[in-house]
Amino acid sequence: MPQEIDLATLSVAVTGAGRGIGAATARALRDAGARVVISDIDEEALAETAGVLGVSSYPLDVTDAAQWEAFAEFAGEIDVLVNNAGIMPVGNFLDENPATTRAVFEINSLGPVHGARAFLPGMIRRRRGQVVNVASAVGRVALAGGATYSASKHAVVGFSEALREEVAPHGVNVSMVLPVIVQTDLSQGVASTRGVPEQAPEDVAAVILDVMRHPVAEAWVPRWGQPVARVSMVLPRWLQSLARKALKADSVLTGANVSVRTPYENEVRVRAGA
Repeated sequence: MPQEIDLATLSVAVTGAGRGIGAATARALRDAGARVVISDIDEEALAETAGVLGVSSYPLDVTDAAQWEAFAEFAGEIDVLVNNAGIMPVGNFLDENPATTRAVFEINSLGPVHGARAFLPGMIRRRRGQVVNVASAVGRVALAGGATYSASKHAVVGFSEALREEVAPHGVNVSMVLPVIVQTDLSQGVASTRGVPEQAPEDVAAVILDVMRHPVAEAWVPRWGQPVARVSMVLPRWLQSLARKALKADSVLTGANVSVRTPYENEVRVRAGA
């Protein structure tokens, strides 16, 4: 087994770190002794989190490749990039504003692409480093009520798998972390799958740090979700359908509490210019 990587020796950049999973990851990394640089488009939340944690910060719109280049220059030599920023509007596809659809892909899919393009050259030159892409369980198992979100996370999964093969000969790892429903603003009002408890941001952060210590291609949160998903994906469609109904998976997004989600959904629409 490869030797465990000491987090205290790493410099790590984390996106979407103003709150939620990103902030929890930054806190855990700081506590482990890593040098941490965080970013977020919400400058107020970013400044607050950076101040509380005592880490460096840089405002970043992950859809802007030029800002990524500036962030990479500001951050300096980075060993691990955690692509965490994302949005999750829910609802029927035909009711979704095209501007929102565009924002979903630009943030969730192209954000990690821009990030990898900005930070990988330095990692390859040094022949060490890692990109950790925070995808989602729906990147493997799509859900109704989140067609574009599911598609955007499928894109992250495919990108991560292909990129991993490309950069492995240069001593660089690419990993993806796939959480189920996490208790953050992004998932407010979203129903839970039967038998699958909601995860806290700290649960996801713990897995992200574990993936840094022992780089793997894919890790789920909770961990047992990965083998269950793999088995379900090889079942006939009719059995998959029965399993989804038994777990109430089909209503996770379609059954979201609209009134509870309204503040977040409005924030997404403003962000998208919709």
